[in-house]
Amino acid sequence: MRVFNIGDKVETIDDVISGTILSIDGSKITIEDSNGFVLSYFDKELMKVGGDISVTNYEIAKIKSEKEIPKKKKNVVLKTKERNAPKLEVDLHVDKLVRNSGNMSSYEKLNLQLETAKRQLEFAMRKRIQKVVFIHGVGEGVLKEELGYLFRRYENLKYYDADYQKYGMGATEVYIYQNS
Repeated sequence: MRVFNIGDKVETIDDVISGTILSIDGSKITIEDSNGFVLSYFDKELMKVGGDISVTNYEIAKIKSEKEIPKKKKNVVLKTKERNAPKLEVDLHVDKLVRNSGNMSSYEKLNLQLETAKRQLEFAMRKRIQKVVFIHGVGEGVLKEELGYLFRRYENLKYYDADYQKYGMGATEVYIYQNS
């Protein structure tokens, strides 16, 4: 609680009004401003000026603005959508695609894997899935090269090695641009 006395010089906290205290009735204080008007305020709306402490309304406004909690700025992160987009994982290992691959030649296995990759990629484009991870394994790199050749035929996508911690070196991630 502030202690005011009759005759003290005061300023209002929220307005640019200053004056001298004429009377005090509990928490209600009557002042005469510098223009001769008599005004009434509650004690919590006034502050003492002069004497040892001299603070102006400008200084109070400056302090208030410093103390106000700043509004959080919206951080524009361009890749948020890309990071949080649901992924489609396509395992191209032959044993995941067919029950028995024992009577298939290497050429047939590779064609099956490439057809599956193409079909899943076009499915993702139709369903507007932005990310597809093709798990191809490490091997000799033939399937990885063929996948690269397939992906280069499309203009609205980019491809790169998938997350090493999750897939190791045996997967390629495709990002499909949606507004093309």
